[in-house]
Amino acid sequence: MSGPYKNPIPTVDVIIEMPGGIVPAIVLIRRANEPLGWALPGGFVDQGEPLWVAALREAKEETSLDVELTEQFHTYSDPRRDPRRHTLSTVFLARASGQPVAADDAAAVGVFGEADLPSLVFDHAAIVADYFRYRAGGPRPGPKR
Repeated sequence: MSGPYKNPIPTVDVIIEMPGGIVPAIVLIRRANEPLGWALPGGFVDQGEPLWVAALREAKEETSLDVELTEQFHTYSDPRRDPRRHTLSTVFLARASGQPVAADDAAAVGVFGEADLPSLVFDHAAIVADYFRYRAGGPRPGPKR
């Protein structure tokens, strides 16, 4: 085979669970860059970077939190998940304590329960719905057809 290959770009997203108050409560960021809106903390994996390291880095960069990754949740790969280009995202679950502070390309940060979620960009509404179903005792997400 010859010629350039067009492959999806790897990304990570992190569902950060916060203790106390609303259970479970997760951290979301309001993006400062297009597409604008609320999203899970995350971003692109750097060349030579393991996925778990990218997840820790992105969580810290956008929320100022040191997180502990607790499990690799699922990988989402719908070619339409990001309007900018075809990406695939490996989503991690994590826990943290402390006060999240928006940084890097996050314009704001908030802690939300399932009942008070804002509208989310990308496919993050589906990811968060899968997460809350899983936390309520449902199955881990499986392959989508």
